[in-house]
Amino acid sequence: MPVESNVDPAEIEKFQSIASRWWDRESEFKPLHEINPLRMSYIEKQAHGIEGKKILDVGCGGGILCEALAHKGAQVTGIDMAELSLKVAKLHLHEAELDIDYQHVSVEAFAEQNAAQFDIVTCLELLEHVPDPASIITAATRLLKADGTLILSTLNRNPKSFALAILGAEYLLRLLPRGTHEYQRFIKPSEMAAVLRDNGLHINDITGMSYHPLSQRYSLGSDIDVNYLMTARFND
Repeated sequence: MPVESNVDPAEIEKFQSIASRWWDRESEFKPLHEINPLRMSYIEKQAHGIEGKKILDVGCGGGILCEALAHKGAQVTGIDMAELSLKVAKLHLHEAELDIDYQHVSVEAFAEQNAAQFDIVTCLELLEHVPDPASIITAATRLLKADGTLILSTLNRNPKSFALAILGAEYLLRLLPRGTHEYQRFIKPSEMAAVLRDNGLHINDITGMSYHPLSQRYSLGSDIDVNYLMTARFND
């Protein structure tokens, strides 16, 4: 797929329209702020620490994950196709007094100039928003060093995920704006694994992330029916 075509303008507009609220912890981005400590602990564990490592965050949005990574001593680059989100990330960067390289570029185009440059590439909560997720994964793989680590997250596709991630999260609990997700774009772990194998990667870990309505908390565990994170590396 051509670089410029792997973007859904409607998806970009969803995030552009609310970009100013990226760092409002009570806004539409509240769930991202709440799961970020879990994402960070997962990344640190799977990558065996991140201090001093060169990390690329694909689909960085307003910089929530990038700033957390930078605070831990990583050398961070964040890329996104939503220009207003990147402007917010850059503005917040001045407040945070961190050094992060934000770029308005697709991962496919970025990979053409930066192959094999990163210890860790993360792509979290993005794959379910693009027309061709396999293209994202292929480009992300090209960006990894030989001993690099790829960390992905997305939503599983099954009746349970439809009930919880769309009906529950968007309509009943109103954790997310209606229309945030499209069920047909959810990705089964088996589908993700097939793309990773095609790119010479093997899966090291798959972990689920669950929301508990009574405690209003998120946790990591073995339940991958709805949200899941996946770690992959090159085959030996």
